Amino acid sequence: MDDISDTGVRLRLVAPMPCHVLVVDDDESSRTQLLNLLRFAGYDVYSASSGEEALILLASMSCQIVLTSYEMPGMDGLALCRALRLRDCEHYTYVLMMAARGDKGDILVGLGAGADDCVAKGASAEEILARVEVGRRITRLEHSLRASGEENHRLSLTDPLTGARNRRFLMKYLPRELERSRRYGRPLAVLSSDIDAFKRVNDRHGHEAGDQVLQAFVHRASNCLRDSIDWIARAGGEEFVIVLPETPLNGASRVAEKLRVAMANEPVPTRSGPLNATVSIGVTALETAHERASISVSDLLRAADQCLYVSKNLGRDRTTCVPAARAAAVMNSALAGAKHGIN
Repeated sequence: MDDISDTGVRLRLVAPMPCHVLVVDDDESSRTQLLNLLRFAGYDVYSASSGEEALILLASMSCQIVLTSYEMPGMDGLALCRALRLRDCEHYTYVLMMAARGDKGDILVGLGAGADDCVAKGASAEEILARVEVGRRITRLEHSLRASGEENHRLSLTDPLTGARNRRFLMKYLPRELERSRRYGRPLAVLSSDIDAFKRVNDRHGHEAGDQVLQAFVHRASNCLRDSIDWIARAGGEEFVIVLPETPLNGASRVAEKLRVAMANEPVPTRSGPLNATVSIGVTALETAHERASISVSDLLRAADQCLYVSKNLGRDRTTCVPAARAAAVMNSALAGAKHGIN
């Protein structure tokens, strides 16, 4: 699952990004001069005496800019640049190559190897800093665009009112959870939950109070779930689906009852005053190899909904837990002859 960390993305959008520069040069004197120059200009600087050493450093740390000498024994600047461009790396690395001669041929070869810019070795401090500053601006822009894209992706999969995942997320990631369950032979549980008499809340107290009840439900539900493992999605209106990977039916039943009690035992504070709200929950799970192989995502959601209907029909504010393969039969039996409205 894409880990969509809300706080982390927002921080990357607003926090200033430090700029790390790796200086790669086999000449200790030149390397020291560049380190002092860049450090004085406010950059976080690191050094390597060879291309091989640079790759080892970059495997364990992130640098936005690599300032490398063109000619070095062993892995030279050209080979280092080609190796950097072959890496599967989340962040772009800006490469500024220093050529001893600085003639047109060296510059073209350097650019062809993947360098972003070339500067003559021994160029003035002002020119070197100006070219490094170009790299800083480009990598900062790339960082900002990537963070913005991650935020847009997060928003596209998030319910804006409650902060829960949305239906799009549910239909994208529940199949992945099912596939993982099948691959590793592990149980998978799903809870279908519905705020009882929610229309009455909106009609009597207004939609703002209704929104606050939904937000309180998601908050209390999240406190009952395991971080980074379980997740909750708003399927629509006052209906939510909770997915519990690696969880058998009896474990899911305990989670559902904990959530039911969390809603029933404490009124929800709203602008209209404290409101009592309850939730009905249907719980189902895949536990056997046959169930995992024969039951689809649609079947699994349908089974959870069928258990929810039973909870509603039996008086609301309760949980019903049935294996996915038996949910339809249990619902038909429980609802036989029933004339209750379900809401």
